[in-house]
Amino acid sequence: MAKNTNLDRNIALESVRVTEVVAIAASQFLGGGDEQAADQAAVAAMHEALGKLAIDGTIRIGEGTPDETDKLFVGENIGTGDGPKMDIALVALEGKSALARGGPNAMTVIAMAEDGGFLTVPNIYMDKIAVGPGLPEGVVDLDREPAENLKALADAKGVPVSDLVVCMLDRPRHGELIAKIRDVGARIRLIQGGDVSGVISASQVDVGVDIFLGIGGAPQGVLAAAALRGVGGQMQGRLIYRNNDDKAGARNVGIEDFDRKYTAVEMASGNVTFAATGITYSAMLEGVRYFPGGAVTHSMVWRSVTGTLRYVEGHHNFTRQPIKV
Repeated sequence: MAKNTNLDRNIALESVRVTEVVAIAASQFLGGGDEQAADQAAVAAMHEALGKLAIDGTIRIGEGTPDETDKLFVGENIGTGDGPKMDIALVALEGKSALARGGPNAMTVIAMAEDGGFLTVPNIYMDKIAVGPGLPEGVVDLDREPAENLKALADAKGVPVSDLVVCMLDRPRHGELIAKIRDVGARIRLIQGGDVSGVISASQVDVGVDIFLGIGGAPQGVLAAAALRGVGGQMQGRLIYRNNDDKAGARNVGIEDFDRKYTAVEMASGNVTFAATGITYSAMLEGVRYFPGGAVTHSMVWRSVTGTLRYVEGHHNFTRQPIKV
C-alpha cells in the first residue's frame, strides 16, 4: 500500500465513502431510544460497503469475536479479495447511547493499514493518555501522577495549568482521577461516550482540548492511535485486566506482557489511513443533515504517509443512490 501513491489515495477516498454510508444509515435512529437497532443498522451498512471494496482485507479490530457477532468480527476476511492485503480496524457506531438520546459525539470510524499494521487486542479496557502534535517527546507518561503530567504539559505549552482542558469519559471509575485533576486547577470536559473522538480532539488546536486521560475500550484505543498516526501527537495505552478471563483473552491474541505500555506506533504501525464521519454533532464534525431527497455528511480523513488532514462534505442524492437501512 505504501508503494503505490495513487492506490493509497483511492483507499482514503473509499474509506470516506464507507463511513458516509454508515453515518446516514445510523442517523435515521437519532433520538429513537433504541441503541441496539442503531448499532445493527450501522454494522450492516459497514459490512455491505466494505464487502464492495477492491481489497483483500482482514478485520483486526471489529465488533467482537465470531461467537459474538456474524458481521465485522475479528479475523473476518472482507472486500472483493482482488486488491491489496490490509488490516482493518473499525467501530461502526461509536457513541450508540448518545445517538439513541439524540446527543452529541456519535460517529463512525475506520482505519486501514498494511498487513500486520494493527495491534490485536481483546475487547477489554485500556488506560490511555494522549496529547497533540508539536510537543517534546515524552512530555506526558501513563505512569506519572496527573499533577506531574499536567504541570509538564503546561510548561511545554507555556501556559498555566489552569488553562489546560482535560477530556475524559464521564464514568464512575474516573472519580478519583477527576478529583486529582480538579485539585491542580485544570479544567475538565466530560463526554458521555466516544473516546476515539476524545483522543482525536486533543490533537485538534481549534477544539479546545489539551489532553485525553482515562480508561476506555481497548479496541477504541487502537483506533485512536491510528488517528494520531495521521495528525500527529503522542499516546500511550495499557490494557486493564479485571479478572482472569480478561488475561485469558489477551493470551488468546498473543499478549503475554500484561504491564506493557503501548505507544501509538506500536498500536498502529506502517502506512495508516483513517476516516471518520459524524452522525451527530461534535466539536470536530457536523452530524448528518437531511434535505428533501438527500442528506449532507461531514467527514475527516488522513493518511500517515503525508500527515494531511482533509474535511469532506458530501451531498448525497437519494433519488439517484437510495440508502438501504
